[in-house]
Amino acid sequence: MLHEIVIAGFGGQGVLTAGQILAYAAMEEGANVVWMPSYGPEMRGGTANCSVLISDKPIASPIVANPSVAVVMNNPSLEKFGPEVKPGGILLINSSLINIECDRTDIKQIKVPCNQIALDAGNGRIANMVVLGCLLGVCPAVSFDELKKAVAKKFASKPQMVEMNVKGMEVGYKMAAELLKGRA
Repeated sequence: MLHEIVIAGFGGQGVLTAGQILAYAAMEEGANVVWMPSYGPEMRGGTANCSVLISDKPIASPIVANPSVAVVMNNPSLEKFGPEVKPGGILLINSSLINIECDRTDIKQIKVPCNQIALDAGNGRIANMVVLGCLLGVCPAVSFDELKKAVAKKFASKPQMVEMNVKGMEVGYKMAAELLKGRA
């Protein structure tokens, strides 16, 4: 099993944090993991992405040229990573902020209004957790329980953030189940 995942968006959207939490959860499950962040020089508003590789075998390289899953949170990320997804892969699109289309027919495209779902759940800042829950719902790279534990560990110094972030993941996970059920 090898999951090659890219999570991309603007700086400040929490894409690096989402990838880091996914990597923590996979490590706790005993998988081989690589988390590689990449970001522009800006603190907020610049580009940010990370690669997360999860495997049951040793990982030879941290480079992901063609991810099996790409999570894109904004238009520039869709333009950059949409064409790179492996045929048969998954492209998870934040339809709250992305207003362009990807014309590929050889991948599964899933549109989720992450920002709107986060606002409806009570906090617009948890869109990254909504998309992380969705990601796990369409690509079960780790168990949902382990992901919740990783959130608790990541935000241990800010316990008030744990419940809010877990709620966002739960909403996203349920949304993915509904979307997949609708495709069946």
